[in-house]
Amino acid sequence: MTMCRVLNVARAGFYAWLHNPVSARDKDNQRLLTLIRDSYSLSGGVYGYRRVHGDLNEIGETCGKNRVGRIMQLNRIKAVRGYKAPRRIAGRPSVVAPNRVQRQFTVVRANQVWVTDITYIRTWQGWLYLAVVIDLFARNVVGWSMKPTLSRELALDALMMAVWRRKPNGEVIVHSDQGSQYGSDDWQRFCRANNLAPSMSRRGNCWDTHSNILSNTGSD
Repeated sequence: MTMCRVLNVARAGFYAWLHNPVSARDKDNQRLLTLIRDSYSLSGGVYGYRRVHGDLNEIGETCGKNRVGRIMQLNRIKAVRGYKAPRRIAGRPSVVAPNRVQRQFTVVRANQVWVTDITYIRTWQGWLYLAVVIDLFARNVVGWSMKPTLSRELALDALMMAVWRRKPNGEVIVHSDQGSQYGSDDWQRFCRANNLAPSMSRRGNCWDTHSNILSNTGSD
């Protein structure tokens, strides 16, 4: 054929291309693009190529990170700028309840001090919020609650579970940060009705509550 002769292309190669014009690599890129779009969509458009690559690895794909980046760039898929995971505001001192713990996390008996906090977990459906109550004596989880929103009931349900399970006889200090859930009227009324003494650290001070909760995952 004249074209093959001019382009110095073998006839066999031309006919192979004619019957199968898309390479195996291109076909695999199209398959990966479908998976990439799924991961990107489920993240709400906030994932860049590194996190998308992580999702692909989790389902058993072995493609390289740079390959994912190239496919996303070619198809104009990019993370939404300005995205931040939920976080608390730090800085202000406690005004709702005094700090009764003062970072003294070693206690001598059960039901002396409980610490509570809220964290968030990414799921395929969005953010899931988890409230946990821990007894500092044995570092056991004594109450918990999960909800899709940061409502007052999230923290209160975890505390109610702790009271129901432990049924403490004396006063219990309940230490938290200054999240709005812990400063609500419902929280304060429940504490008064159940002989619980609210205690608060500086807003967002992870050294007071958060690190103690997340480093202990046992339950009784």
